[in-house]
Amino acid sequence: MASTDSGMRLHVSVAYSPRAGEVDEVNLMLEPGATVADALRASGLQARYPAAALDALPVGVWGAFCRRDDVLRDRDRVELYRPLRVEPMEARRRRQRAQAENGAKAKR
Repeated sequence: MASTDSGMRLHVSVAYSPRAGEVDEVNLMLEPGATVADALRASGLQARYPAAALDALPVGVWGAFCRRDDVLRDRDRVELYRPLRVEPMEARRRRQRAQAENGAKAKR
């Protein structure tokens, strides 16, 4: 990537959650005009998670799906989305059932 006359660099973060409750976030400085794919390459996440097919996962910026060739802006947060194991509504039902059971046990 060619540098610009202004010399400004983009502050970008890339986040990936390899499993529930864990987030690996990398902060980067990139050249203006950098794309989502550039940020993913620079993050080193694929090297840390070689078994994960990160290049096949959907990506987004600040929770909105995007393409890997989209150009980033300063302070963007690139996110990799792994498949859900449980639908959110079902996970919520399970939590409520567990809380109800724990509450009933505590009253005994």
